[in-house]
Amino acid sequence: MSCCQLPLTQEAFVRERNEKWVDELLDGSLRLLDVCTAAKDALIHTKECAREIQSIMRRRRGGKSGFANEVRKYLASRKVVKKAVCKALGTLRSSQKKSTFSSTNKDNVTVALIGVLREVEAVSLTVFESLLSFISGAKSASKMKGWSFVSKLMLTKKVGCEEDKTEINEFADVDAALSSLVCQETSNSDGIVDCENVQSELQQLEMCSQDLEEGLECLFRRLIKNRVSLLNTLSN
Repeated sequence: MSCCQLPLTQEAFVRERNEKWVDELLDGSLRLLDVCTAAKDALIHTKECAREIQSIMRRRRGGKSGFANEVRKYLASRKVVKKAVCKALGTLRSSQKKSTFSSTNKDNVTVALIGVLREVEAVSLTVFESLLSFISGAKSASKMKGWSFVSKLMLTKKVGCEEDKTEINEFADVDAALSSLVCQETSNSDGIVDCENVQSELQQLEMCSQDLEEGLECLFRRLIKNRVSLLNTLSN
């Protein structure tokens, strides 16, 4: 049972339904859904493009004819994803400004409840900020506050190797590997050996994306459930 479904919480919602903090909580629940959707879309788009690149590489068996054009398409699609992520991050950061509310005529339990609900939203936003930064290819994402939760979504990470992989970012690694491959073709150098490494990087990216996507889908359902519960409570 989530915090929003607790009898004490629901009683407070009904009692304070006309208060500003309730409206802010509703807005916050919708904001979390929007950010979660943006993250899911970015993952799905990147995963599909990565699969297409892998398919092309298998068909060409390491050949270079025209392959650079396909890689450029992938890198261009990543720029679109990064632009969408930057926009989502901008919206996210602007929403993290703490709002104020008057505790006048409110009992201690209600004040404490409001504090808990706002803290939950703040932590959730921090987690999404870390996740979006990771998807954009930021190596520093692993140092952000919400990274511990994000790493739990990535089931392919081996627990015993986590300390050695804190700086690994599959999205950034693939971007760098494909960019290098394009440079090799442009300079007419042999990129056959590198293709094997790129395929490995793409496979790691696909597994990582799949884990994150499944975790986000579960989280999305919970967010929907919480919002529906809140709306039902306020409508009764």
